[in-house]
Amino acid sequence: MLKTVPHEQSAFNPLQSGSRGPRLILCALGLISAVAASVTAVARQETGAGTTDDDRLTWNGITLYGAIDIGIQHDTHSAPFTPYRPSASGNIVRQNSYQSVTGLTPSNMGQSRVGLQGNERLNDGWSAIFQVESFFNPQSGQLADALKSLAVNNGKTLTTQNVGIDGSSAGQLLQTAYVGFKSARFGTLTFGRQQTLFAEGTTKYDPNDNASAFGLLGASNTYSGAGSSETNRLDSTARYAAGIGKVVHVGALYKFNGSHGAADTAVQADIGASIGGASVDAYYSKVNSAITAASLSAAQVGLMPAGYSTEKTLTATVSDTTTYALMGLYKVDPLKIFAGYEHIKYANPTNPLAAGFVNIGGYVMAFVNNTAYNQQKTVEMYWTGVRYTVIRRLDLTAAYYRARQAAFGTGAQAGCSTAAHSTCRGSLEAFSFDADYRFNAHFDAYLGAMYSGVHDGMASGYLYRTNINPTVGVRYKF
Repeated sequence: MLKTVPHEQSAFNPLQSGSRGPRLILCALGLISAVAASVTAVARQETGAGTTDDDRLTWNGITLYGAIDIGIQHDTHSAPFTPYRPSASGNIVRQNSYQSVTGLTPSNMGQSRVGLQGNERLNDGWSAIFQVESFFNPQSGQLADALKSLAVNNGKTLTTQNVGIDGSSAGQLLQTAYVGFKSARFGTLTFGRQQTLFAEGTTKYDPNDNASAFGLLGASNTYSGAGSSETNRLDSTARYAAGIGKVVHVGALYKFNGSHGAADTAVQADIGASIGGASVDAYYSKVNSAITAASLSAAQVGLMPAGYSTEKTLTATVSDTTTYALMGLYKVDPLKIFAGYEHIKYANPTNPLAAGFVNIGGYVMAFVNNTAYNQQKTVEMYWTGVRYTVIRRLDLTAAYYRARQAAFGTGAQAGCSTAAHSTCRGSLEAFSFDADYRFNAHFDAYLGAMYSGVHDGMASGYLYRTNINPTVGVRYKF
């Protein structure tokens, strides 16, 4: 069965804020630690529904699978949690993080989902394959909808907003939907809405498997999306992957736009190798007219054209993004060491998008900025971490992440390095520690915390500059 991968995450339903929140978390952490210490081993399951061949819900080659992940989290600086975003909380410090919050958060370790996948043998060398899956928020019963978490903040000040974060989950019934062919000799070719090569790579090489509660890659999704949170999954794609011998593997992805020209197209490529306990991959991505959506300001709500609904209307910054990355890992029992580097370049779009275009999930971009990068913006992202298997059932993970933005302002803002402007030089860093204990192939419990902080230009407009998010939870996979 295909490995499911965490993608964006969010959560709602704050229980309360204040001094009792940390004590509640600490009590829960102690309880799980005691249970984990009293039981014995089993192999680690990666994010998603990692059951064995004999333990799958399969009928006539079609497998039903899923994961439900929910926990309790306390954030020292956050906006109130949302019922829409895949992980409900912000996990890292955000511009509107203005209070402490404690509440239920879903998809802390991996995206809660349910899906079907099939493998139909055609002849000795070929099979037909498909996969469809839906993302949902178990604490609210809502389909994952990051763009709705933005839309409900339209016209609100920072101190009256809930968590609102852009992403590729926009309330679609199916977050993954593809069909194709697979051959052990010639590789796999699939068509539809699919996870990108970059998102798959950051999951493989992130010490935390792209977990939103314990890693910057999973909490932000900008970096796993090669520059935009909306490009972790893409509609209308053709994707190819193959192995060359037993060492080298390659991949390619192309996104069609359903029209002429290069607007809204994308191309990604991957080449890598695995030898013994070592694995390394190099990635390239070019996304034309990439979108970063945001809530409408009060002024924009007042200027919104007649006939538009604030429930389905947002603003967009559009760019052409070019990204290179190198990621690797090395396993020497009981340790697994991870590292990665990304270089992202943002430029004004060669093919600008007009105001009023319809984005994923049917959201209308009423206001569009095609000139945010008159001076190209460069962001470097790097991370490292280690996973230590204490016993076969218990993994401990420690990780460090840092994103660094070069100054890209013009005129009086050129070369600045303060928090006065978002175009100034700046950085975002995070480090985390977490423990994951697997009772069996289906059920695990986890606990941990992540610190995040912003500096200089990347802290521009922030109410607070740090956050710590102690989290404890459980996950069931089938």
